[in-house]
Amino acid sequence: MNEVTAEKRRLGLIAMLGASFCFSLGGLLIKIIPWNALAINGVRNLIACIVVGVYLKIIKHPLKMNPTVMVGALALAGTTTLYSLANKLTTAGNTIILQYTAPIWIIVFLYLFFHKKPDKSALITVFIVLIGILCFFFEGLSTGKWLGDALALLSGVFYAGVFLMNSFEKGDALSSVFFGQLFCGIFLSPLVLRETVFTPGALLAVFLLGSVQVGLAYIFFTTGTKYTEPVTASIINAIEPILNPVLVAVFYHETLGKYSLIGAAIVIIGILLYDLRLARQKQS
Repeated sequence: MNEVTAEKRRLGLIAMLGASFCFSLGGLLIKIIPWNALAINGVRNLIACIVVGVYLKIIKHPLKMNPTVMVGALALAGTTTLYSLANKLTTAGNTIILQYTAPIWIIVFLYLFFHKKPDKSALITVFIVLIGILCFFFEGLSTGKWLGDALALLSGVFYAGVFLMNSFEKGDALSSVFFGQLFCGIFLSPLVLRETVFTPGALLAVFLLGSVQVGLAYIFFTTGTKYTEPVTASIINAIEPILNPVLVAVFYHETLGKYSLIGAAIVIIGILLYDLRLARQKQS
């Protein structure tokens, strides 16, 4: 990471906090919209694409198109699509916690693409998180929600790619976000024509999903990851998997099962301990 001033570091921290809060609204808003998950994801990304496009115009950021940017766009499209599907098939808490396993897949990708071998602590973290994942699937098999859990976990794999958008030489996170949202908007939003419920509450929820939970969130996210160390960004990102199921429990009355709660605790604690260990290593 290039030299970052104290002012830009503060901006990065504020942006990551804003991104985590905006992202955390997704579980609740998707739950209360009575549409097909793919239709929801198409419309919310279409709205988000407009928001990000206006932002790009304001800051005069040129759109880049190259294979690296397109891979990032596919990672973004996969993340949002799988997240929407999983939210309809399992609990919002299961969805966001399993997506939060992204740092584990980042370790895998760093090894595959940057030949960075994981150290002992990384391998231990992977093992711990896998135990947490097994807790989710143990409950999913008994409740019939295992497919939603599997899609949520796959969303975490794609989300790891989103975190790495700025790590490649020709990468451009904002361009990847814009094109990823555009792809989803073009190919999925026509599915809304099959829907029949267009109440003011549903339309407001979709608008908030697109403008705030995706559009504004990814503007914050790309800014935060640009000026914040990946470890710090990941720690702040832990706000989302905690706040998301809390909002759903309070306003939608959906809660995690016993084994999912155990799995959630294992995953969050395992990843946070790994992030804190990395932070201490950087300071020493």
